[in-house]
Formats: sequence, structure tokens, C-alpha cells
Amino acid sequence: MYDVDAVLQQVAEAEGLDDFGHPSFRDGLDVMAANLDSAHLNDIGMAAFDSSVRGALRNRLRVTGWTSTHPAETATAPEVQIIVIGLSRTGTTALSHLLGADPDSRSLRQWEAQDSVPPPPREGYWSDPRYLAAKAAGNMLDLVNPRFKAIHHDEPEDPVECAIPLSHHFASISLQNQFNIEGYADWLLSTDLGPAYDFHRQVLQVLGSEYGGPWQLKSPVHGYAMETVAAAYPEAVFVQTHRDPARCIASTLSLTECLSGTFTDHDFHEQIAREWPNWLMTIVERIVDYREAHGDERFVDIAYQDLLADPIGCVRRIYARVGRELTPEAETAMERHRADQVQGKYGRHTYSLAEFGLERGPIDERLARYLERVDVPREEA
Repeated sequence: MYDVDAVLQQVAEAEGLDDFGHPSFRDGLDVMAANLDSAHLNDIGMAAFDSSVRGALRNRLRVTGWTSTHPAETATAPEVQIIVIGLSRTGTTALSHLLGADPDSRSLRQWEAQDSVPPPPREGYWSDPRYLAAKAAGNMLDLVNPRFKAIHHDEPEDPVECAIPLSHHFASISLQNQFNIEGYADWLLSTDLGPAYDFHRQVLQVLGSEYGGPWQLKSPVHGYAMETVAAAYPEAVFVQTHRDPARCIASTLSLTECLSGTFTDHDFHEQIAREWPNWLMTIVERIVDYREAHGDERFVDIAYQDLLADPIGCVRRIYARVGRELTPEAETAMERHRADQVQGKYGRHTYSLAEFGLERGPIDERLARYLERVDVPREEA
């Protein structure tokens, strides 16, 4: 069994800090540790899991410690303007990367999400040693699993998912994407994610103390906790991306099998097909639940096909909703990004529901409320 107490002690001693923040961070970690054998991790997987846990704990200690020693600087609420949500594979990443090209936006980058202290200053942000090291090191996943780059890829300068700070509270479905740990996702869907979002907010306060907003954030995982994230960032506008759910589920199953296959030699194909559709459809259902309860005032809807056909036009719609001007400098930067990040740049991703023994019918039936609200073009799935 993975010895959580020993790892906590080792990381605390190495950092010279002992305050990990809200104790509920252990809940998800303990679930994973208790069921780690079910993941059938290979040597790469065990090393990756241990590195992930220790990295999360280090950042928790540093963020909590920095907040304690810099109370005035980190007391300001983050200015979160835009939160991109939606089912995975609906264009959330493409849209977030495009929005992140605006030099006047504040986006969460992987290097600062993983190592948040000291917070990088606005001046010299792109010469921060952590960014330069990440850029020079390249992506280890590309080396051990080059197939995955065709499915999903972030450069160190690209905006990343809020799944990273949430995973530092051990409360993100992204951990299940990697490790296939029995019982973890079911625990996640039934737990109170309030403390996880408190830590998420704390990370933004630390990072924003030297380089503030307006923030644009992104992750499908926000769909699991709409009430919580909406309360955490009451001024934020939610930008929901839309695409045929059957197509998105097929793509996500393929992504999960490819990514988690890096860390195990066990065949999880049938388990992924059995479990992941439920977890994915729960994202859609909980967003619909929130919109039915609270209305659509805080939402901008972006169709995947519109994002492909006219991405700058989609940005104009979003900016109009939040009362922001799309400056010529921002539009030029977005066009430059768009020209560089063409679809299929790193290869073609092929997938289908049939590969997992699934059909469209049960998906359409379960998501009928969503499909009645949103007229999404049907795609081959």
C-alpha cells in the first residue's frame, strides 16, 4: 500500500513547512492510496503517481506558506472574468488557447500551476526560470507516449486546465484519466468540492498578487461542481462549448485509454467503456441542472462548428458579453496563434463508439434534456 503518512512527512521535512491547508485534501489521496493496486501501475506509472503526489503536496505547502507570510498581498480576490466549460473534446482547449493569446488576459500556465511560489511578476514573466526550464525540458509524455500528442497537447506557454490546482487537492477526474484507480471517480462525484475550490482560489490569489487578471480559466471538470465554482467566482461568465455528445464521448474514451495506457500494462478497455460514459454524461447533466435552476444569464454558448469556422467571431461574442474590447493587438496575436495551431498539427486522432462496444442511442436518451436545449449538429460517432 502507498504510505501517505510517510510521504507527507518526507515532503514536509524537505520543504521545511508543515501546513498543507484544509485537511480534506487527504480524502481523495487516501482513496487513491487505498485502491492503488487496482490501477496495475507499471514502473513508469508508479514513478508518475508518486511524482504527481509529491509535486501536489509541495505546491500545497508552498502556496499555504506564502499566503501565511504574505497575507496583505494575497488577500485580494482574483478577477476571474471568463470560465470555459463544457464536455471534454468540445473545443474547450482550442478556445482557451485562443483567449490566452490576448496579451491583456491572465491565463493559468502549466509551469506556474505546478510550481506557484514565488508568484511570477508581470515584468519578466516569460523569462521566469520555471518557464525557461519547462520550455527546455520538453514534454516527457511525448517521449514515453508519442501517440498522445495527436490527441491533446499543451506547450509550456499555453493555458492549461484548472484540473491542475484541483488535483493538488486530489479532487479532479484528470487523475482518473491517468491512473484508473477503482472507487476514485465515484468518490469524487459524491464529495463536497468546496475545499478544493478554496485551494484553487488561493492559488489564483497567490499568482495574482504579482500578476493579476482578468483571468480566463478553463476545464470540463468545473461541470462537476457548478454551484461551487459559481459561488467561488460570482462575477465570472461561463462560456459553454457544444458538440455532439456521442462524438465527444467516443473521443474522450480513446484519449483516456491512450493516456492511462502509458502508466499500466493492464487492459482497461472494457472498464473504460463501462465507466467513463457515465462520468462524462454527468458533466453535461450537472451543467443543465445549474442552468435550469439559475437561468442562462451567466452563460455564452459557443458551438464547436462555429469555433472552427470563425474563431475570432466567437471571441468577439464572448468579449461583448463581458464588456471587453478585442483590441487590434489581441486580434493579431490570436490570428498568429490560429495560423500556428492548425487542427491535426501533430497527427490525426481516429476513434469511434463502436471500438468500445457502444452505440449512440443510450447517450442521446440520457442527455435528452441537453439535446432539447442545444441544437448540436450530429456527427459520425
